Amino acid sequence: MPISARLTRRTLLRSGAATLATPALTGTGLSQSNNVIKIGFVTPQTGALAAFGGANAFLIAQVQQALRDGLMKGRTRYRVDILTKDSQSNSTRAAEVTAELILRDKVDLILTGGAPDTVNAVSDRAEVDGVPCIATACPWQPWFFGRSGNPTKGFDYTWLFCFGLEDILGAFIGLWAPQPTNKVVACLFANDADGNAWGENFPPALKKAGFTVVEPGRYQPMSNDFTAQIGAFKAAGAEIVTGNMIPPDFATFWTQAAQQGFRPKIATIGKAFLFPAAVSAFSDRAQGLSCEVPWSSDFPFKSGLTGQNGAALLAAAQSASGGRDLGFILGLFHALFEVGIDALKRAPALTPDGIVAAIRDTSYESIVGRVDWKSKSGPIANVSRTPIVAGQWERAAAGTPLHLAIKSNAGHPDIPVNGTLKLL
Repeated sequence: MPISARLTRRTLLRSGAATLATPALTGTGLSQSNNVIKIGFVTPQTGALAAFGGANAFLIAQVQQALRDGLMKGRTRYRVDILTKDSQSNSTRAAEVTAELILRDKVDLILTGGAPDTVNAVSDRAEVDGVPCIATACPWQPWFFGRSGNPTKGFDYTWLFCFGLEDILGAFIGLWAPQPTNKVVACLFANDADGNAWGENFPPALKKAGFTVVEPGRYQPMSNDFTAQIGAFKAAGAEIVTGNMIPPDFATFWTQAAQQGFRPKIATIGKAFLFPAAVSAFSDRAQGLSCEVPWSSDFPFKSGLTGQNGAALLAAAQSASGGRDLGFILGLFHALFEVGIDALKRAPALTPDGIVAAIRDTSYESIVGRVDWKSKSGPIANVSRTPIVAGQWERAAAGTPLHLAIKSNAGHPDIPVNGTLKLL
């Protein structure tokens, strides 16, 4: 469908006044009618992946402060409104709220993050309706191939900056390789977009790296019985367990593994251990668990929006949230706003084509590292890969909270490590 036809259909369908989920940004001399830029922000805030929305309140307040005087383009000052939506950790709901942002609220740009359940649905709807969309916090393979992307064509309106499964694999292998194990890896992959992408990519790569893989088949999300998988892992003598799981699924598996006598030396699970709140629920049983680290305050990058480094961003977030550690999403979602606002500033016109032109021309230093679609150095034109390393949950001293310490920086020597992996 030609772009002009999409825009005409969008203009005809969209109606109704915008309802702000967060306060509008206001400043001296800003127009209350036409000179407004609207950003839609869709993340899980409830449901199994609610932790992805844990930094939203702080980040939106921070962006409001940074843009308190509006956004200047030429001689025009624009108010920037941020409209937040909760995907409820559900792809159907994610598509519905994105449609509301597009058809009713008439947003100019959509930002989204929080695993494929949200990100893919939001991106698909934006692509169909011709609205620029930038996503993060979703490996590029399930985002691209999970949406039936064609590598030779790419997408017209949807863009992603994130790591890939190959980067997670590199981080995990870098973590495991020096350890004294038998290199037998037990794999747990869910039967969903994320799990299927991991399940298709991890086993062959692990075998190529010299590991023996035990994969008894995909499990259904929110499963309450992992007896068959545990039996297969024990029979194979697996000393490493990996996969990607939502926190409730890992909690069920880990409890049943202990009950059934499966005690691996290493447990490195994607997604389940990313958030401090989820890890703290395991209490002492969480000590020694390991996972990917998409961002931490130890990353040596600065924000182009606020000038903060990772330590300053974390300190500000903890001060605003009563000392809570908001996890990696703090950095990724801060960068999401950085990149989106930068594109709006550079857009030759505040139209879908103008904003897309600016996104396509992005080469930007963010708090998670360089986001670069301009050079087309990513695996596909719509994807910019960002760093990821591996870490382990541990206590600095008895009685202190668990924290995620970087233990392997394979491929990213500029990111500092804090010791080596300790076996369970």
